[in-house]
Amino acid sequence: MPVPLLNCDMGESFGNWTMGLDEEVMPYVDCANIACGFHASDPDIMRRTVALAVASGVRIGAHPAYPDLQGFGRRSLACSPEEVEAMLLYQIGALDGICRAEGGRVAYVKPHGALYNDMARDPELLRGVMRAIRAYDPALPLLAMATADPAPTRALAEEMGVTLWFEAFADRAYDAGGHLVSRRRPGAVHHDPDVIVAQAVTLARGEPLIAEDGSQLRLSADTLCVHGDNAESIAAVRAIREAFRTLETA
Repeated sequence: MPVPLLNCDMGESFGNWTMGLDEEVMPYVDCANIACGFHASDPDIMRRTVALAVASGVRIGAHPAYPDLQGFGRRSLACSPEEVEAMLLYQIGALDGICRAEGGRVAYVKPHGALYNDMARDPELLRGVMRAIRAYDPALPLLAMATADPAPTRALAEEMGVTLWFEAFADRAYDAGGHLVSRRRPGAVHHDPDVIVAQAVTLARGEPLIAEDGSQLRLSADTLCVHGDNAESIAAVRAIREAFRTLETA
């Protein structure tokens, strides 16, 4: 059976400060979401991460964010849709320039953190994101949150002429509407590798998850986000890849 693509946030170090285990996780994923300098990263980190992805044959995605280095892009900013549109054009273009220098290209766009969550709840902000992608390269897919009701997002994408990849998360808890539970709440992030792998397999099979309120939640996902920032998460990603290989041959 076909399984979702595995994507992972990468290139989130900054200067001498290191975050993530990019070299260890890269062999197990299909897509690398590379930070573009607004929430993390710098030109040198971006170039090294792009080179690693190109050498590994992994698709490169722009991972743009609000300009919030101190808050790691996890704080909502009062930006208009027009400002967000300009921010995305700036960040996608910067990463794509580095990609070209390394023999690659940006292959999709996945907004980061608060911007990602805000566009899932604000149609006008989402429209601004889609305008940026359409202006830069309408062939680039946009990763958007797979929710209980994806119809409004799908309709807007059709109106704007943008391709969508719906995304789910292996290591996050969900509310009944299919939105991520806030990181400020207990249990919002799964840390047990067995739980993470089980959720990934459940999503790949198209089976329902159990939402925060105990209800069943069914999400249709084209791609699954995994994280690789510690030894336990690397083990979980490796186990997910092995489980997906088994599903593909079933």
